[in-house]
Order: sequence, then structure tokens, then C-alpha cells
Amino acid sequence: MNNLSPIGLPAGPPPRLPPTNLQAEQALLGALLANNRAYERVSDFLVPEHFADPIHGRIFQAIQRRVERQELADAITLKAEFEHSGVLDEVGGTAYLAQLLTAMVGIINAGEYGRAVYDSWLRRQLIDIGETVVNNAFGADAELDGPQQMEAAEQSLFDLAAKGGDGGGFVTFEKALTEAIKTAETAFHRKGGVSGLTTGLRDLDQRTGGLHPSDLLIIAGRPGMGKSAIATKIAFGAAKSIIDAARAIGPDVMPKSTVALFTLEMSAEQLAGRLLSENARVSGDRIRRGDISQKDFDKFVQVSRDLASLPLHIDDTPAITMSALRTRCRRMKRTKGLSLVIIDYLQLMRPAAGTRPESRVLEISMITQGLKALAKELAVPVIALSQLSRAVESREDKRPMLSDLRESGSIEQDADVVMFVYREEYYIQQRAPKQIAFDNDEKFHTAVEKWQRDMEAVHNRAELIIEKQRHGPTGKIDLFFEGEFTRFADLDLHHDSHGD
Repeated sequence: MNNLSPIGLPAGPPPRLPPTNLQAEQALLGALLANNRAYERVSDFLVPEHFADPIHGRIFQAIQRRVERQELADAITLKAEFEHSGVLDEVGGTAYLAQLLTAMVGIINAGEYGRAVYDSWLRRQLIDIGETVVNNAFGADAELDGPQQMEAAEQSLFDLAAKGGDGGGFVTFEKALTEAIKTAETAFHRKGGVSGLTTGLRDLDQRTGGLHPSDLLIIAGRPGMGKSAIATKIAFGAAKSIIDAARAIGPDVMPKSTVALFTLEMSAEQLAGRLLSENARVSGDRIRRGDISQKDFDKFVQVSRDLASLPLHIDDTPAITMSALRTRCRRMKRTKGLSLVIIDYLQLMRPAAGTRPESRVLEISMITQGLKALAKELAVPVIALSQLSRAVESREDKRPMLSDLRESGSIEQDADVVMFVYREEYYIQQRAPKQIAFDNDEKFHTAVEKWQRDMEAVHNRAELIIEKQRHGPTGKIDLFFEGEFTRFADLDLHHDSHGD
């Protein structure tokens, strides 16, 4: 037999057709028309767009609409509906509706038919994504470089998994109760009654029960309040608790998970320097200027050895996209385990590659929704820092409120916990009296004395204001803050300058 094409070239393999299962589509529609209760077997994952034959999708949509309105959907009622809307011939006429009934194999198999239809649709979507990946790689979209193309492909796959609908579903109350009892048991046996991952801050753990899987936590504040410092403190506290748990089993036991810290503003080196300054108790400013003694340097070396074993990984990619962050967290979860994700900070992130939000509000909404989805998917707490609007500065009382969040609607809605960092000392320090503003020295000295008393009252004090907590109380937590080391700690009213 001649394997040449009509023009004399070798004939290639026949073109592959997209996966379809028209028999399953017909059998499913026949089962639904014969018994509308069969719709319950497919209603939670199947939609009209999943059908390869648009006529079948249209018939399924009509059945769906009637059943969900608690109306009968059979060949007779659908014939009347299609006749009334003038599309009976487009769906094959009365004869085709009758033919579908004969295609039915068994009502009990409706769920299997539905999954076969869904699986074929899923494969067609994967083919479309694959073609887009290939075309982009050949240069169809010149705006995307190689790494951006990988991010766009990963985002497309994630979106397909998210909208596919073939997942989730009900959990029995018995199973939910079992999980709730496990959480309570963990809190009961753990010191301090903390059921989640510890933050390293005693009072915060007591108020929240620690950091819980699947929660999105927002820590917000104006510049200079210490958002990055408290995020670093929490990262350090969580990493230390992970390694302490491993050491409790045995001195050579390696931790089974880690903390991922994405710092979009500072470099990894700067962040490490901040942790070194805090734990060695040497001013970061002195470190930068090289104003340190041999004793200080020896202390650095010792502290660095202690910190080196912390299960803490830092990613300092600037303007990281949501899809890239998700990919790296998934990889970390798979390779090293993952207990906590921290992002510093939210407004410096970009949405997934290939997406072009119409506004900044929509862009932030996509990012916060993505972070919440990531927390649920990986079952880890996610902490994102956020800037506040300048509206705070125009008020006499500068304590933040939920409305001060930039693009507050989406952030407030998606977050399980919203906390604000506030330091009155920062604002009082800016109001230091200047002699030029007073008529005489007496008034100036009086103002200075009052300012000094005000400063003394708030010196080394900070507030962490829990404004929203989906699963617990709100309120204010007083913390100790050392500006010299950008260090937060639990507040002790009998605290001295060298304790915690």
C-alpha cells in the first residue's frame, strides 16, 4: 500500500481529535429525562459547558433549569419549552429527544456518565492550555519571557483546578467533630493552651490560640510602626518552635517543616542582619557603620551559629507574582514541609502573569483571594503585611481602623484576622517642642517637660490591635518595643532594659 500523500509527500498519522464521549453524554441526558432525581448525582460538578456537543449542553441546561425550579423535565416538557422558544429544530427536534431516552443504559449509572463527560471536558481544557503554552514558547505573546510563560501556564492550570468543580463536597458532622476535638486536645496538652503554631509572643498566642492552618492574617500599619519587625519576630518564633519540637523528640531529629518568608522590600541579607541585631543585642545602625567591638563580633559569630539551624527560608524576589509565590510554596511544602508563609508586603506583589486587572482595587482583590486560596490549599497560616492609607495622619487619634486599609474592601473581606501595629511614641516624638514656637523660655520649658512626661509614658511601648478575628475575640495587646534593635517582645510591667 502506498503511504504517500496526493502530492507525493509521506503521509503523516491522522490528526488526533479532542477527547469526547458522546455516548456518555447521550446516556446521561436519557437518564436525566427518565428520572429527574438522577440530576442529584451530577449537580455538584457538572455544568452545560462540560458537554462536547453544544446541543447536549443546551438540553442539559434546560433540564438543570427546570429541576432546580422543582418542575418536571422530560421529553414532553422540554419539547414544549423548546417549541415556545423556537429552538426545537436546533436541538434535533422531537425525534432526538426520544432517541436520548433509548440511549439510557441505567439511571443508577448517571453519576458515572457525568464523570466521563467531565473528564473529557477536563482533557480538552488541558489540550487548550498545552497549545497556548506551545504557541507562547514559539513567540505568540512577545510580552512574556520564559519565566513569565511558566507562571502563566501554572496559573492556567490552577484556574482550571479551581473552577473545575469536581472536588470539595460535604463532610460528615462526625468527622468535623473529630477534627475539632483534636484541635482542642492539642491546646489542652500544649503549654499556654495554644492549639496553633506559636508566634513567639505570649499575649498574642493567648488571644488567638496561635497561628491556625488555612487562616489568612493581615498585619497592617503606617510606615515606621514596625510591621516588618513584628513579622520577623513571628517568623523567628514559629521557626524556633518547629525546631524545639524536633529536638524534644531527639537531639539529632531534623525539623519536618519550615517557615517561608517572602520579603519584597528588604534583601535576604538585610533581614538576616535584623535577626542578628535583635538576638545579639547590637544596634543595627552600629552594624551598618562598622562601629562594633571584638566582643560584639564574637557575639555575632556565636548567635549566627544558633540561628543557622532555624528552619527559615527567605525569598527576596521583588514584585513577585501570585502564581510564582504559589509555585514556590507548593514546592517547599513538597520538599521540606511548610508550616507558615509570611509576605512583606501585600501592595508590592503583582497578580498572576498574563492577567491584566482593570484597577488597583481589583488587582489587590485577586492577590488577597489568591493568598486565602493558598492558605486553604496548603493548610498553613498565611500572614501578609499591608500598608495603611494616609487618612490615619489627618486624625487626632491616629490608631488605625479597618477603613484605613488600602483597598480595604477585599483585604478585610478575605482575611480571617486583621491586626494593626501602632506606636504612640512615634507620633509624640514628632511633636517635640521647638523654642521658636514659644513667646518665652518659661513656656518652652513647660512644654518640654510635658513632652518628656508623655514620651516617658509610652517609651518602648507598642500596641497590636486585633480589629477582626473570625474565630475569636478582638482587642488590644500591649507589647514591648526596642527601637534600637527593631525588636518586639512581651510586655512586662516590671521590665528592665535587658530583659524580655
